[in-house]
Amino acid sequence: MTDSADSGSGRKPGLAATSYALLGLLSYEQELSGYDIRKWIGWTMRFYYGSPAYSQIYSELKKLESLGLVTSRVESTGGARSRRLYKIAPAGLDEVIRWANDEPFDPPSLKHGPLLRMTFGHLSTPARLKELLNEHIAYADDMEREAAKDARLAGADPSWAYARVALRWAERYYANERELALQMIKDLDEAEAEFPRAAHGDQAAVAWPEPAYWYEVEQRAQSEADS
Repeated sequence: MTDSADSGSGRKPGLAATSYALLGLLSYEQELSGYDIRKWIGWTMRFYYGSPAYSQIYSELKKLESLGLVTSRVESTGGARSRRLYKIAPAGLDEVIRWANDEPFDPPSLKHGPLLRMTFGHLSTPARLKELLNEHIAYADDMEREAAKDARLAGADPSWAYARVALRWAERYYANERELALQMIKDLDEAEAEFPRAAHGDQAAVAWPEPAYWYEVEQRAQSEADS
């Protein structure tokens, strides 16, 4: 999704994906505090879209208010304590409905730490890489359990039906992450047997192909794709 303004469609300029996520949460037309929003994100979106910091949430809410997409008021909770509550404005509801139905979405962007370590596995050892993958398996197990629990709890209210669909996807995703990591552990032995280590045993010294060879392989792949 682009952040550029589109004067022909009446789009609001500079809205990031996080802003649309906040508008989506407010589209239930309840007043929510920044804390409420952060808790909801932690319950659902963290499994598949990350979890923005409070500072980012409040920054985006302030921007949305300046654009007339949300309104806010300060509610006193007694004593010196108070909180600011946000509510979607009619223009904000129109904008988020337009986004949900008409805006093209960006393809998922994968930043996979274990895979990045695997790509440069020559700087490590198979034993250490297996340790890292086992850590990732433990993480995937935890996330799968959390997503399954939250999906089950989402069944408490019919208005959470769509969020439950996303949570069930997250549960399956992390189950697959575990299986893929287990397969990588099996593949490591084959990679270690195949990989050309330097004769003097220097772990980082690898007979890496020259860039010209990379391009030759790339051209060969392109020729196969064109045939």
